Amino acid sequence: QKMHPIDLIISKTPFRISLGGGGTDLPFYYEREGGFVISSAIQKFMYVLVARRVHPNILLSYSKSELCERVEDIKHEIIRECLKSTNLTDHLVVLSHAELGSEYGLGSSGSFTVGLLNSLCKYNQKDMTKSELASFACRIQMDVLKQPSGKQDEHIAAFGNMMSFEIKKDGNVVAKPLAISSKTKNTLQNNLLFFHTNITRSAADVLKNQHENSLRDPEVFEHMNKIKEIGLKTKKCFEIGNVDEFGLLMDEHWYEKRKTSEKISNPLIDRQYERAKNLGALGGKIIGAGGGGLFMFYVNNDDSKKNIRKEFSASGMNEIKLPFEEKGSNIILNLSHGSQ
Repeated sequence: QKMHPIDLIISKTPFRISLGGGGTDLPFYYEREGGFVISSAIQKFMYVLVARRVHPNILLSYSKSELCERVEDIKHEIIRECLKSTNLTDHLVVLSHAELGSEYGLGSSGSFTVGLLNSLCKYNQKDMTKSELASFACRIQMDVLKQPSGKQDEHIAAFGNMMSFEIKKDGNVVAKPLAISSKTKNTLQNNLLFFHTNITRSAADVLKNQHENSLRDPEVFEHMNKIKEIGLKTKKCFEIGNVDEFGLLMDEHWYEKRKTSEKISNPLIDRQYERAKNLGALGGKIIGAGGGGLFMFYVNNDDSKKNIRKEFSASGMNEIKLPFEEKGSNIILNLSHGSQ
């Protein structure tokens, strides 16, 4: 066994919130109409360690542990396919740690795939651009594993910052940083509140349902077209610094998004939404696929913020802070021989 020149790599990859156009990054939509989404990386992270192992087998630790003789035996399908794609087959440790679980709807699966590939490619001493890294992750999730996911999560995880992504009909993604002033960004950050609905769900179920509906019901495309339009309007709002308008657009967005799948909302979520609006939120939405996870509200008035915080925390919905993050997936530790 020849020694591998790299001993240990750790990558740090942000999670995301989606700010506009969500769902138009799914193939059933963009292949027909072309998609457009706006997302921001946030300061919650996925860490992935890849290291050389003395023993020839493969040791994995995520929410479970595995010890495998062969790559084919790995149960965690993303890890299995990423190792196959990078030709790493033995003497390997892969550990991952997420600051928040997948039930939050913050794109953790995309962040995990991007972080893992970033670590594996660095371990192989191969450099990749942000765009290549995102495409590689999308290929694993969408083409190899046939997961009902879109292009947004992998791209924002790789790029970081606040970005707009135009998805061409052929699946190519044009990534551009939003032309947003730091003043506007700060206002936005101060006016967004996040609460856990205390409902957990599987994103895949919701997305599959949305796709099935689109095959049965042509109106799904009309709602998605509106969502894309709202996304394009949102981009303009951010660029001219009209943040309150974003709150109102989010309300419109939620109304359209709920119509694309009966799994996105439920009577409890509807009540929580109405309650927040009655207390002064201009708009809001469930982050991610919907059906549970985190609620994001836009509130521009300090008294309203106080009242919403008071009432929601009294009902057991924890607030979490999600500040924006500038950096995409990056390597925070790289140990090779003789670097001690």
